[in-house]
Amino acid sequence: MNAAGARGASVGSFPGTRSATRIGVSTFGVLAGLAGIEHGIGEILQGNVAPVGIVIESWPRSEAFRILAGEPAMTVVPNLLATGILATLVSLVFLVWATMFVQREHGGLILVSLSVVMLLVGAGFGPPILGLVLGAAATRINAPLTWWRSHLSANSRRLLTNLWPWSFAASFTAWLLVMPGTIILDRTVGAPNPDLLVPVLTFSALGLLLLTILAGFARDIGRRDDPAPERR
Repeated sequence: MNAAGARGASVGSFPGTRSATRIGVSTFGVLAGLAGIEHGIGEILQGNVAPVGIVIESWPRSEAFRILAGEPAMTVVPNLLATGILATLVSLVFLVWATMFVQREHGGLILVSLSVVMLLVGAGFGPPILGLVLGAAATRINAPLTWWRSHLSANSRRLLTNLWPWSFAASFTAWLLVMPGTIILDRTVGAPNPDLLVPVLTFSALGLLLLTILAGFARDIGRRDDPAPERR
């Protein structure tokens, strides 16, 4: 293959950091990883004790985390100190993989596998669920997106492409409002109706993330159809 062909293949495979899907996976992967690490720290601080059951609280005696019900998690490890260490380490690996290696072959499947391990070793429920969504999206980073290309009209793709920066910012803001936003709000002025506030923010953040992923697919399709910006 000549140099021009090699450049064309590189553009066609679209593995670069300008992929909207990869940008989204890496950015929100950092949030998921940090949240899992935070769960692990809470479990480590509880010390060398046995959990009361499979479902635990990462911060059971913390006033700061009362609005999040002590941050529930689950663990198959019969020791909270070991649980916290494993949650911290696996979440750190998740974060590194999401930011540096997720574009590799099977990178998305590895992210999914790490999310399952996070769930089993005390990294909470939210971070692994977020990780599973990101892992599924990551499997499309280098994919041709044929199904999406055939099911999204040109006008829909154009609309979603223009929407991507805004949905990305809104989703990122929503996840920050869930954590640490709810804690800051509760500790400063008091959160109104926390039993409703936290679920509403969480589902809003998840919905905006799904919209951002879809918009990212549309943006990536547009870049592949018009690779000129990649050459500049």
